[in-house]
Amino acid sequence: MQIIRQSKTYDVCIVGSGAGGGMAAKVLCDAGADVLMLEAGGPWDVEKDSKMSAWAYDSPRRGAATPDRPFGEFDGCIGGWDVTGEPYTQAPGERFDWFRARMVGGRTNHWGRISLRMGPDDFKGRSLDGVGDDWPIGYDDIKPYYDKLDRLVGIFGSNEGIRNEPDGIFQPPPKPRCYELMIKQAADRLRITCIPSRLSILTKPLNGRAACHYCGQCGRGCATHSNFSSPSVLLAPALKTGRLRIITNAMAREVTTDESGMATGVSYVNTKDRRDYAVRARIVVLAASACESARLLLNSKSGRFPDGLANSSGVVGRYLTDSTGLTVTGYIPKLANGVAHNEDGVGGMHLYMPWWLDNKKLDFPRGYHVELGGGRRGAPSYGMMGGIQRFNGVGGYGKSLKDDYRKYYGATVYFSGRGEMVPNEKTSCEIDPNVVDAYGIPVLRFHAGFGNHEILQAKHMQETFREIIHEMGGTPLSPMPSRESEYGLEPVGRIIHEVGTTRMGSNPQTSVVNANCQAHDVKNVFVADGGPFVSNAHKNCTWTILALAMRSSEYIAQQRNQGTL
Repeated sequence: MQIIRQSKTYDVCIVGSGAGGGMAAKVLCDAGADVLMLEAGGPWDVEKDSKMSAWAYDSPRRGAATPDRPFGEFDGCIGGWDVTGEPYTQAPGERFDWFRARMVGGRTNHWGRISLRMGPDDFKGRSLDGVGDDWPIGYDDIKPYYDKLDRLVGIFGSNEGIRNEPDGIFQPPPKPRCYELMIKQAADRLRITCIPSRLSILTKPLNGRAACHYCGQCGRGCATHSNFSSPSVLLAPALKTGRLRIITNAMAREVTTDESGMATGVSYVNTKDRRDYAVRARIVVLAASACESARLLLNSKSGRFPDGLANSSGVVGRYLTDSTGLTVTGYIPKLANGVAHNEDGVGGMHLYMPWWLDNKKLDFPRGYHVELGGGRRGAPSYGMMGGIQRFNGVGGYGKSLKDDYRKYYGATVYFSGRGEMVPNEKTSCEIDPNVVDAYGIPVLRFHAGFGNHEILQAKHMQETFREIIHEMGGTPLSPMPSRESEYGLEPVGRIIHEVGTTRMGSNPQTSVVNANCQAHDVKNVFVADGGPFVSNAHKNCTWTILALAMRSSEYIAQQRNQGTL
């Protein structure tokens, strides 16, 4: 195989341009490093490429999903669970759904901007309940980086003083909408904590970025840069330093090493011309996503590293977790026949429910938070109010059906649980010995399954959400699922919060990276995505990925200045 090698040696090569990669690029470029970034997908310009203001009726598909945009054709993320030419496999009888983005900025162009800090208990779970493992760091170690993150990116919320739901440096939260006020009233009666949500969307201008104008289309890509994405907040200032070069359509094949076992750079396939290239770098930062970075390490085999790079422990690919997740929707008669109005707000919830109970009094460990929605948010598009027979009992045709759509539009609410999955021995990824992708790179094979902890947690979610709907005077639109169906849990991976494949730890025999996200086996390799997570708290993982990447990158900059890297 002919490899086209570049003669220049960069200070740092970063694989991936999403949350972790973008943060690493900004911090290291600000510190004076000459940085090369490899991105497997194509370029993306949010001002030119987003469809923030498109109407569903502008398209013959009326906004329906497409193969590379499973959340709708106007969604800001190109990729999905099935990427052409990039298969992955499942162990027999098991299922893991792996979402991948193929564009500059990765999944930060799509995510819901729910930006929750992990709390003191989340880093020390085993010490508290004997389940899982503790992190080698605690909340006090990462709090300064959360604070810097709040100031850099911008986040709205409210200071509530809830011990394991740490407060932040918040901009004012938007006011609750009508249906959210009704949910809040029901939650208060049921003594379920319900507070302003915490989203990385600006309600005041910050660092040259405009405040949100409440178009409600955050998932399409924000042309005014008012919400967080890596291209808007991290890559743009890094590029302005003149010290960042981004190569797109660069599918990383392996991390290259020398005779001493140190990383020397990264080889990649140009997905357009299908030729192999290699770049040189003194330091390599992997931020391709938890599973993709694990795949890259496992494929980086040599005589010194026969089981893959940084894998002397055999832990690469292990301890994979995702958030638990399920949704219950209810019809609320009080919201029927609503007056047509514009429900102003951000492209997400204005209220949410943090974990409010004591697990010592329950039959499962760890908790979940509740994301809520409903009302008249967003213009009607393909699939809107599918299954209307669940509302009127008969379905319909013609004028009566149109009248029913007007009557019931905005009369639903939904509750989505996002909970902690405890790492188990089964859920993991490894290299499939028989399958390669379109570029000849061996693919991942997944093993996955929830344990009893998560199944009992799901039962509690179902019962709680149905209780809230009934308290609002409504009716759930689906029957209570059975234990056999795991109470409606989405498959592992479906919530797109996968972490833990290159876990952090103090013992090189049981972990891949140290507390600075530096590989135990190869001191000039770092991981800046969700891979180092020891546990997957119910808080959405992006805010902690960003904080850890900032912390790790500042450490890299410090070590470079001292001459030890």
